Amino acid sequence: MHLYLHIPFCHHICPYCGFYKHKPGRLANREFVDAILAEAVKRSEGERHAPKTVYFGGGTPTLLSPILLERLMLGLAGHFDLSSVTEWTLEANPATFDLEKAKLMRALGANRISLGIQSFQSGVLTTLGRDHSPTDAIQAYETLRTAGFENVSIDLMFSIPGQNTNLWQADLEQAVALAPQHFSAYNLTYEEDTDFLTRHQSGELDTNEDRDADLFYQAIDFLEANGYAHYEISNYALPGRESHHNRSYWAGSDYLGLGPGAVSTMNGHRWKTLPDTAAYVRAALADFDTRTDIEILTDEDRRTEAIALRLRTREGVPVELLPSRDPLASLIEQGLVTEQRGFITLTRAGKALADPIAGELV
Repeated sequence: MHLYLHIPFCHHICPYCGFYKHKPGRLANREFVDAILAEAVKRSEGERHAPKTVYFGGGTPTLLSPILLERLMLGLAGHFDLSSVTEWTLEANPATFDLEKAKLMRALGANRISLGIQSFQSGVLTTLGRDHSPTDAIQAYETLRTAGFENVSIDLMFSIPGQNTNLWQADLEQAVALAPQHFSAYNLTYEEDTDFLTRHQSGELDTNEDRDADLFYQAIDFLEANGYAHYEISNYALPGRESHHNRSYWAGSDYLGLGPGAVSTMNGHRWKTLPDTAAYVRAALADFDTRTDIEILTDEDRRTEAIALRLRTREGVPVELLPSRDPLASLIEQGLVTEQRGFITLTRAGKALADPIAGELV
């Protein structure tokens, strides 16, 4: 199994982000950490799980104070067998850690950082509502290297209103110049309950499928030319540096999510924890059930999900998962997928159409 912890705190709320998050207020405290550790005990049900990966997402996990980070990271070792963990990732934003905190995270067991830069262009950062500068981003990356992190991923975003191929190329070139091990490059989407969706619906922010495709293929061409394999629709890595944790999601592995708003899939069951930090803390510390939206996944649910997720990867979908071969001939004739050695994979042309193609296959 794999372990995910959701840390919902952000000192600034980005207008495009659809994840459960809020400003820390007085909630980023010892009780919050103790609530996560209490939930870990309850979800373990007497079994000492041995996760293969650990991932702190958010929110911004690096907003936790050094004392709280230490309490949380050491506390996990008391409830899980961490001896088999090969990858421990923390998401981080520029200006949320210094060298001392970065060294502490590394010493406590984190060996990979996902750094949310999004862009190195001041104007693009302003559009995104980010509160760091290009200089902050570069300095944060260099701080991680100085602290001993040898595996760093950089998050970038494209198809942002006002962004063009020149600005995107400048982002790609600056990112590659830093020489991280991994990139996540995400197409901006307008998520529910975000300021960006409201502005899009009012006509202030646009969508442009041609722009999406142009910038998507621009990233593929440039990053692959610089040695980064396009191993999943939104992810690129140097050889051997793929995200083990995210690959577990795409493969359909079990994962346990702790923290407010986290999702779990374990033993054929899926649930979400209370997406309300104060209520979550009260419930967890009182030994109440923090789960909501509990569902039992049928074989058909798992098969459909596996097709949609695996199609996004370079390995592709085993033909045996398909309910019918009927759509394949047309998709192959259109040059959108190929079939080799029992797997269906997207072609270059098909990568920009992964979701509608998955819809045909399921």
